[in-house]
Amino acid sequence: MTAVDRLATVSLDELNDVAQLLTRTDRKYVVPAGELDAVVTGIPGLRVLELDGRRSSRYESTYLDTIDLDSWTGAATRRRRRWKVRSRVYADTGERWLEVKTRGLRGATVKERLPHDAPDVSGHAHAWVRERLGAARVHDVDPSGLVATLHTSYRRTTLLLPGGAGRATIDRDLRWASGHGTAEVGDVLVVETKSGTPRPGPLDRRLWELGHRPVRISKYGTGLALLTPDLPGNRWHRVTSRHLAGHLTLREGALASSPAGHGGR
Repeated sequence: MTAVDRLATVSLDELNDVAQLLTRTDRKYVVPAGELDAVVTGIPGLRVLELDGRRSSRYESTYLDTIDLDSWTGAATRRRRRWKVRSRVYADTGERWLEVKTRGLRGATVKERLPHDAPDVSGHAHAWVRERLGAARVHDVDPSGLVATLHTSYRRTTLLLPGGAGRATIDRDLRWASGHGTAEVGDVLVVETKSGTPRPGPLDRRLWELGHRPVRISKYGTGLALLTPDLPGNRWHRVTSRHLAGHLTLREGALASSPAGHGGR
């Protein structure tokens, strides 16, 4: 039995009531899987989301970008008006959403979502995406021109932090796939704390005690950089070369050796 198995549980309704946090401050960490017990046992009052007896759930996301990879480039070069559009599937239940992530005041992440069964931005979702991007002052993106560029999958455990400090997610078994091939990372966790304020919470402080500091990692940015070697230098080079390199398995796809192939671009 792991330390996560011994935690008290929280329901999805209670978690969302207390800490839905669609607008939030995020911190991300890359942690060896063997340190998970030490992380969670150091925080009294920590609770874990349990759904139908499961304490982890399978997630799948498909990222949508322009043919020029404007979303990826905006994040890679830290442009002020950054954005992401993705479709997400909760694989254990079949629930499907279309999500738009933008930057709010003081760099806070703003996530908005819409129930959506299609893999692309079609029907009423087209106007919704345009409206959400426009509200974030992103006016030069035509939702009808977005194409699938990267698919990700992973298993997620969600924690409710004590004292109203927010929530956290622990992702493992990360896998990326594009027209260039696939990448997998084993024995590594991506831990993300999500708080309604910029102040660090108890999980941040516990990770700091264990010697971990926030890192720049984005499932979309990192995955596309790993699978598309001709992309320019970017802000995820440190995490891919230092934190992930020893745990990666890369497999080339049919487009990887083709100078004209750009994985869905």
